[in-house]
Amino acid sequence: MRLDPVGRLLKLPPAVTGRVRVTRGNPVRMRDGVILRADHYAPALDADLPTVLVRTPYGRGAPVSVLCRAVAQRGFNVLMQSCRGTGDSGGTFEPLLQEREDGLDTLDWLRCQPWYDGRLLTYGPSYVGFVQWALAAEAGDELKAMATIVTASDFGPPTYAGGAFSLDTVLTWSALLEAQRGPRLENAVELLRGQPRLQRGLARVPMAEADRITVGAEIEFYQRWLAEADPSSPYWTQRGHTHRLPKVTAPVLMIGGWYDIFLPWQLADYTALRAAGQQPHLTIGPWHHGSAGLFQQSAAEAVAWFRAHTGGPETIRERPVRVHVGGADGWHELSDWPPPKSKPQQWYLEQSNHLTPTLGAEDRVLDSFVYNPKDPTPALGGPRLVGKIAGRRDNRPLEARPDVLTFTSAPLPEPLDVVGPVHADIWVRATTPSRDGVPTPHFDVFVRLCEVDEQGRSWNICDGLARAAETHDPAHPVRVELWPTAHRFPTGRRIRVQISGGAHPRFSRNPGTGAPLGHELELRSVRQEILAPSSITLPLAN
Repeated sequence: MRLDPVGRLLKLPPAVTGRVRVTRGNPVRMRDGVILRADHYAPALDADLPTVLVRTPYGRGAPVSVLCRAVAQRGFNVLMQSCRGTGDSGGTFEPLLQEREDGLDTLDWLRCQPWYDGRLLTYGPSYVGFVQWALAAEAGDELKAMATIVTASDFGPPTYAGGAFSLDTVLTWSALLEAQRGPRLENAVELLRGQPRLQRGLARVPMAEADRITVGAEIEFYQRWLAEADPSSPYWTQRGHTHRLPKVTAPVLMIGGWYDIFLPWQLADYTALRAAGQQPHLTIGPWHHGSAGLFQQSAAEAVAWFRAHTGGPETIRERPVRVHVGGADGWHELSDWPPPKSKPQQWYLEQSNHLTPTLGAEDRVLDSFVYNPKDPTPALGGPRLVGKIAGRRDNRPLEARPDVLTFTSAPLPEPLDVVGPVHADIWVRATTPSRDGVPTPHFDVFVRLCEVDEQGRSWNICDGLARAAETHDPAHPVRVELWPTAHRFPTGRRIRVQISGGAHPRFSRNPGTGAPLGHELELRSVRQEILAPSSITLPLAN
């Protein structure tokens, strides 16, 4: 057996063969005559083998090709296919739209291959995970197991997270797709310079012009996503697969990260499968969307999961949910998500920027700030598409801004374990300074939970944003659903809650006028007064 550095790096089980034959560019005909191209990785084994299907819009080169070879060495046929209109596949790539039909047509093609033994497995992260959901409900008994990683069955809700627009994710992804088709040297220079065109696009007002600034041309789906701002519209329903989840019967492995852009919606998929009587397995680690640790862990878990469901020696862990608890530096196994025994505890924002588990006097102004969309409160760390700007950060530079409020607890007398969903109820009175304090319904509330260490550094744990609903009440509560978390606040640390009016460009700036997405022709500042009894609810682990 040859050396196996990839297998050791990814902590895969031992290879059963060192020889893999790769047949590149296999033509796979779709029902409309379009040819999609796929590479077949066939291990040199005289046996019937299950097939791992990977459908991707990101090309078929390294590092995914290296992973495909390593998986094939573990006793699997692997078929990696370029999605319609990407790589050397024919047709036009319209995100999300034709993945169901193309996936089912690819399955029909597989059934005609002499090496396909009727056992199908699917694997992949992000968009490569989404295409698994497109196929899963109609694949029948052939689909033996799925490994869905940092993804969701419907990209509509994540696109309009909190009621805003996920500008950074959508525009950065658009630039990535365009870069794959453009000149390699020019794109490499752009990356080395820090993607200045993308940065100018993210800052552009109105957002409808951001695609032309970023890639030099209008991107059809970007413009359509600005226009289709309701994730429950027929446009998104046609492209999403959440409604198909109750029909998925294959065993599902779900792997996510506490700082991943899709985590809340991935967990919604988990809940939907549980409601349908299924028992998916869930792993959530200390990762963002592009973490190297996520790549390693997901490959190792997926191969073990596939082998366990196709006659291999691996066993399925007894408890289906496994989460990494920050601060405790360890993994905990749970019977379900959310943890059935967690106990919600409210922490209240108080005057003098205090945070306490005891409710004080109500109907008081605690503090205020002015959100200026011409100088929007920036995003720092957290769930972002690009790894180098995602994850945990020292928030002190952000908290030094006048448009960011903080409320901080006393040092904790004992550890506090927070495991589960987190939400905040923030009472706000919003007015327009330029219009003599006239009440306005057009504003966002961004809430971030942080841990303050003994050196005064403020580390973000989880956060979320909510775009206020139309109301004539000048003071009303805004419910903000934060990303869920699993974190231990050690003895002596302090809990901190940040309040601001946005996190740009992760969330599109609120222009303060109610203008539709992409039509931010006027930018109007909003003064937000935060009132008692504003609070954050933390799920305490028993």
